[in-house]
Amino acid sequence: MSDALDPEDAKIVTLARSTRARNGAPEGAAVRDTDGRTYAASTVALPSLSLSALQVAVAMAVSSGAPGLEAAAVVTASGVAEAAGTAAVRDLTPGAPILIADPSGAVVARA
Repeated sequence: MSDALDPEDAKIVTLARSTRARNGAPEGAAVRDTDGRTYAASTVALPSLSLSALQVAVAMAVSSGAPGLEAAAVVTASGVAEAAGTAAVRDLTPGAPILIADPSGAVVARA
C-alpha cells in the first residue's frame, strides 16, 4: 500500500514491529485506545495458552479500562490478521481500522 500513514498510526506499526522483533515472535501488535494510550504485545505460545499478538494487545487495553480503540496494527509475515485477533478488535470497537504490516513495517492491507 502506498498511502502515507498518519503519525499516530505509524507509531503503533513501529511499536508492533519492535515488539515482534524483540521477542522473536511470529506476530507483533499494538492498539491505540480512544484516550490515546498505546498497548503493544507479541504472540503468546505456551502449552496451556495460545493467543495472537492482537488478542493480547486488546486484552491489555481492556484490562487497563480502555473505553474503545482508535486503531490497531499487526506485523506479520503472513500478510493477514488472524481471525480471533480481528474479532477481539471488533468486539471492543466495530469500526476500528486494523493495519496489517509486513516485517519491514510496510502496511500491506487494512481490515
